Amino acid sequence: MGIVGAVLGLIDVMGNLSQPEALGKGIATAFVATIYGVVAANIFFIPIAHKLKHLTQAQSRYREMLIEGIIAIAEGDNPRVIESKLSAYVNNS
Repeated sequence: MGIVGAVLGLIDVMGNLSQPEALGKGIATAFVATIYGVVAANIFFIPIAHKLKHLTQAQSRYREMLIEGIIAIAEGDNPRVIESKLSAYVNNS
């Protein structure tokens, strides 16, 4: 968002090089768009990305534990052995 606004502002500046009084508007647009992009990224998008990353990792651990448990049951492992294998997943959360 910020980069797009900055590019559009600079395009406006390049289009008005022959009119020095109009350059300020384009430069201001580029700077304001860049600031909006930086603020939006730091306040909204980066925290959302971190939250999604942690949710994805938790779901991945859960599915890995589920698969390991199903494989152990299919192999006929002792229930106490299965419990100790799967408790490693719970304790590492």
